[in-house]
Amino acid sequence: MSTGRRSARAGGIGAHWFLMVTVVLTLGLSMAVQGYMNHLSGIDEPRVPASHATVNVPGAVAEGGPIVDPRGDNVRTATPADHTVALTFDDGPDPVWTPRILDVLRDHGVHATFFVTGSAAIKHPEIVRRMATEGHEIGIQTLTHTDLSVSPSWRRQLEIRGAQKVVAGITGHSPSLLRPPHSSDNETTTDGQWSAMDAAADQGFLTVLSTVNSGDWRRPGTEVITGLLLQPGVRGQVVLMHDGGGNRTQTVEALSSALERQAKSGHRFTTVGDSIGVDSTREASVGDTLLGTAFVWGIRFTDAVVMAISWGLVAAGVATLLRAVLVMVVASRHRRAERRKREAERDRGWFEHPMRTEVIEPVSVIVPAYNESAGIEAAVRSIAASSHPVQVIVVDDGSTDDTADIVEALGLPNVELIRKENGGKPSALNAGIAAARHDLVVMVDGDTVFELDTVQVLIQRFADPQVGAVSGNTKIANRGGILGAWQHIEYVVGFNLDRRLFDVAECMPTVPGAIGAFRREALARVGGVSNDTLAEDTDLTMALCRDGWRVVYEDDALAWTEAPATLGALWKQRYRWCYGTLQAMWKHRGAVVQGGAAGKLGRRGLGYLLVFQVLLPLFAPVVDVFAIYGLVFLDPVRIAVVWMLFLLIQFIMAAYAFRLDREPLRALWTLPLQQFVYRQLMYLVVIQSVVTALAGVRLRWHRMERYGSLRVPMATQERS
Repeated sequence: MSTGRRSARAGGIGAHWFLMVTVVLTLGLSMAVQGYMNHLSGIDEPRVPASHATVNVPGAVAEGGPIVDPRGDNVRTATPADHTVALTFDDGPDPVWTPRILDVLRDHGVHATFFVTGSAAIKHPEIVRRMATEGHEIGIQTLTHTDLSVSPSWRRQLEIRGAQKVVAGITGHSPSLLRPPHSSDNETTTDGQWSAMDAAADQGFLTVLSTVNSGDWRRPGTEVITGLLLQPGVRGQVVLMHDGGGNRTQTVEALSSALERQAKSGHRFTTVGDSIGVDSTREASVGDTLLGTAFVWGIRFTDAVVMAISWGLVAAGVATLLRAVLVMVVASRHRRAERRKREAERDRGWFEHPMRTEVIEPVSVIVPAYNESAGIEAAVRSIAASSHPVQVIVVDDGSTDDTADIVEALGLPNVELIRKENGGKPSALNAGIAAARHDLVVMVDGDTVFELDTVQVLIQRFADPQVGAVSGNTKIANRGGILGAWQHIEYVVGFNLDRRLFDVAECMPTVPGAIGAFRREALARVGGVSNDTLAEDTDLTMALCRDGWRVVYEDDALAWTEAPATLGALWKQRYRWCYGTLQAMWKHRGAVVQGGAAGKLGRRGLGYLLVFQVLLPLFAPVVDVFAIYGLVFLDPVRIAVVWMLFLLIQFIMAAYAFRLDREPLRALWTLPLQQFVYRQLMYLVVIQSVVTALAGVRLRWHRMERYGSLRVPMATQERS
């Protein structure tokens, strides 16, 4: 219920869209980069089987040496000098095996060529620096070990240039040797591989194939690999081994064994460049070094972002699961306590007659109204017909429609009308409190109708002198459409389950404006209803808790309210609620360090609101972005299973809440759909509210659109 208007400072509210888009794009880009770099999508696999055709491979390549230079008009190849073995290692660096291989090479004073993948080099830059420091030759094996033979030209360039920039950023040197992934010797070079080699030559790269494949990835045995390294012959060789991609124990042992025997074998082990008398590495330009460094740190930043998101998802999942278990367990406890209380009341005979109740004193009911002509008649008639004696005070807060005239025309004897200038809802409520003749006060919005016994049931909790306020059970009246069904689910599951939890934990943060009962003494002690926030009901409830009063929930006191029927109206309502709640939380933040009832509110209530109504909704867009990331780059089936488990938890919690509220389950068919529209709307509201609050913008009141869908309950009509 909105009864007035407030001024707002102009400007700044659009910042939330900029912030949200920036964050989502950053997260999306980070995840896309990670998906690409780590091959989580399988995009490195050929979309069609790689062709083994060799029709277009030049004879000079098929029959030449393993070092291929396609630059210029003529294709040239080279072979290591006689009795020379060029040691090459692929698929690294690996944090376990590459250092061991480097140790063996250092111990024997031998240098080798390491064809690094850019993604592995970014993860282990210290190993790449060690390679360069110890005099080894560094080549590249693309950025992500993709098969260049089946890659489009843009990706070939990205893979080759990206890997080159990574090495330049880490070592300050620019490599010019390329080992295409999945390549072997000259004779098995395919048309696709040749095309990639030719394209790489345009970027200044020599391609290094092999003449001896150690097969160490198959782990054939240390002696087999050693024999291949030391095989007799005069002609120079390029030996292919691996320092990454699996267990390389046999590789390390075979390398050590071969190097110990190199003097007797007559072989000289060295790098590819040294074997043919060229220097394959040059100093990187300042621009390449800076660009490479930025590239490396950019990828590492995305690593950190995705890692943080992963842990955040774990934390959010655990928190969501714990909340579901907690609210259901506590709601069950609340229900048992209420059942025991009613059994005791029946035993004592309080409800043997409708009017024999523990609390029988009359009640003042205050209805603040601003332009409520669509529903004010139904609201007032339902309250005036209450089975409990009531003084109904309608405070017309300067309406510009005929709200006041409608109330006056009803001519109901227990209804009083106060006309005042527009001053806002808190002002209207305070005017009603001043006119109240009774010690118990019920506040109700002008778009809400009561059942016959609502007031009577609501005030029974005041039998406990420590209770200062009671929250009733608000129901959605216009729940017919899908938007109404979604709000109905939210009220039953989100609001009412939480209120049961707050009741048991003695930290109720909000008595809703639609239905709440108060002691006048409690209201007087906190100075009435404050206009410091847009959520005056939350502000008032927190003030009562801090003053030492207990605030409880009565689920049998029903009130029917009219919910927004359009997404735009819903946005405005929830934006005001959320922004006002943030204001109230900030205003009462001191409760966190207080003792007694105030401390329970601060450490339990405010803590719960912060986690589940602020932080988790702020994190929700990340969950959605990660879900898309998982569908594209991870296992879609696994992501779907996780989503179904999450939905199952929600359904169980919802079904239990509906059972507690004695509601039919038919509305729950809309629960899966709620995840794709309603949920996003709610977290966008939180994002906008938080950014608006941080920007210091003072939000104005948004008046709810009324639809006139409320009807006086049949039993109430008969009584009136």
